Amino acid sequence: MSETQRIADELLRGHAGEPWHGSSITTLLRDVTAAQAASRSVPHVHTVWQLVLHMTAWKHEVRRRLAGEPAGDPPEGDWPEVGATTPERWREAVERLNEAQTALVAAVREFPESRLFEPTNDARDGQGGAGVSNYVLLHGLAQHDAYHAGQIALLVKVVRML
Repeated sequence: MSETQRIADELLRGHAGEPWHGSSITTLLRDVTAAQAASRSVPHVHTVWQLVLHMTAWKHEVRRRLAGEPAGDPPEGDWPEVGATTPERWREAVERLNEAQTALVAAVREFPESRLFEPTNDARDGQGGAGVSNYVLLHGLAQHDAYHAGQIALLVKVVRML
């Protein structure tokens, strides 16, 4: 198995498989309602819905970077606006997250392994994670997903206790 295939596997496990750290994102979101996703059950903390939109935006941004586009914040924003919190819009948000994941994994599988250690197209100062290799970018996204999965797990538990 190539390194790009192993990275794709890691991304798949965290999203809809059996990750070592706990439940996958898909499992965590399975029975979350729109009201629960939008609930600000913990003051000054992002909602589940905000986390889903944020994760979606960054999956798209990483895919764009793999394609050679300049690095930056996602065009949709680092923390996109939630808007109306209807059940239909919640289902759409989760669907868009899954679509972003599918597109990202396809891009990783097609990415030439010979380019993994090349730097991304990032002219910014190296402070704060800018100017990393494609390898570090992809592992960073897997870490990003795991971090936010933990937040989602805690928020879902809290909102279900209320």
